[in-house]
Amino acid sequence: MLTELHVRDLGVISDVTVELGPGMTALTGETGAGKTLLVAALQLVLGGRAATGLVRAGAGQALVEARFEHGSGPARGETILSRAVPVSGRSRAWIDGRMVPVAALTEVAADLVDIHGQHDRQSLLSMAGQRAALDQFAHADVEPLGAARRALAEVRRRLDALGGSTRERARRLDLLRYQAAEILAAGLEDVGEEAALEAEAERLESARALRAAAAMGAAFLDDDDALGAHCATAQVGEALRALGGHGPFATWEQRLRGALAELADVATELRHVAESWEDDPVRLDAVHARLHQLAELRRKYGDTLADVAAFAEDTRRDIAALESEEQEAVELEATRARAERDLAKAETELRAVRAEAAPRIGAAVTERLHALAMPDATLEVVVGEEGAGDAVTFLLAANKGEPAQPLHRVASGGELARTMLALRLVVEGGAPTMVFDEVDAGVGGAAALALAEALHAVARTRQVLVVTHLPQVAAFADRQLAVRKVVEGDRTSASVDALDTEGRIVELSRMLSGHPDSATARAHAQELLGAVRAAPASTTAVSTRD
Repeated sequence: MLTELHVRDLGVISDVTVELGPGMTALTGETGAGKTLLVAALQLVLGGRAATGLVRAGAGQALVEARFEHGSGPARGETILSRAVPVSGRSRAWIDGRMVPVAALTEVAADLVDIHGQHDRQSLLSMAGQRAALDQFAHADVEPLGAARRALAEVRRRLDALGGSTRERARRLDLLRYQAAEILAAGLEDVGEEAALEAEAERLESARALRAAAAMGAAFLDDDDALGAHCATAQVGEALRALGGHGPFATWEQRLRGALAELADVATELRHVAESWEDDPVRLDAVHARLHQLAELRRKYGDTLADVAAFAEDTRRDIAALESEEQEAVELEATRARAERDLAKAETELRAVRAEAAPRIGAAVTERLHALAMPDATLEVVVGEEGAGDAVTFLLAANKGEPAQPLHRVASGGELARTMLALRLVVEGGAPTMVFDEVDAGVGGAAALALAEALHAVARTRQVLVVTHLPQVAAFADRQLAVRKVVEGDRTSASVDALDTEGRIVELSRMLSGHPDSATARAHAQELLGAVRAAPASTTAVSTRD
């Protein structure tokens, strides 16, 4: 509910604060006094477009602030919206004192206020608003449809999270399996195998030269037949004989005997090499083939054999994960099929409910429109053919012989306001605060009384603000605010006064005859107020500052 509206430096308004209450409030005053300007101010603070020339002459910017209360008991709270419109430059917006983009005002205001008349904040003009009204009238349960849509969206999200389509996962799995099989077939067990094979290949490739070198080495060490006394062991033996028997040389003699034994062992091993190592081209080919195989593994899967082994382990884990995903995908595909069937069922059922209710709500609103000075108007409700019939469109033929067209194309401000009023008499719901401007355009006589009764009926369940020139409508209001122009010095500004009973009689007299002091008009005004059995009005305080 809107509890307070503060407007400063907007058009003829210098500085006005209006405190509002529940029920129905009528804003009255002469043409041009600033009634509609208050509605325009509310439109601004709800995120509406700021037209040029709104700022009061001599001021740097216009400021509008609105306080809304919502909830009850412990959940009771309030929201304060603010909008500043400078003479030049971009406007600024605040929500509860925090600066926000202007678009944020529109988002917050969507659940707070509906303005009907010459302004564009009208839920009835949107397909979503028309669909919501139809569902409310039909008592349609939209939750099964919402649940089905959410379930299908969740299944699709989980399928997308698996990493692509079934075909893409199959291709990925085939590649991983091929890679794992190739590494497994290589029998990679020792990450140091390559170094050992390279040493073996070098030996096999040089077997003849190595045997010759080993034989020569053995001869130099211990071959009396080939070198006689010139072999190493013979020379060491001569040294031992020269030193033997001399006590001071005992240590060196011992060391030479050890060296002689070591030389003999090396010579024996070299002879074994020279006699046993043979050319083995078959083994050499096998070693080269194995080295090539290992080099291919490194080229594909890692810089070293250790990297290849790590890649193989990662591949095995990926295969296990993908195989698990494949099973999950099969199950999810089945779940998706069920979710699509559930969605189709929910859509069919909801569309049937909407289609059945569409002509009934059209007839009910049409009947109300006839009582609101639109005797030839008809409202048709069209439900879309696809899905749940979400494409709901309200078509209005305001006059006899005219084709029914979408509301935003054919309805004037007054016609649209009365259509919304008629709708709210038929369907509950909508924003907690409703503002009607121009709702009484072209209305008089008995229709004016019917309009007043309709507005008061809607105000039983929500806050209603109505800008009106009709005394019948004003008389039905729980409270009345008079908007007047005040001239002080060389400046004109608007004032807003909350009227007591006597003030209402005077204002109603003016509205009835143009002469607030007319005895006849006063009597008529008193008769109007006396005839209206309105609920007790709460106090409405208004302060005006220059």
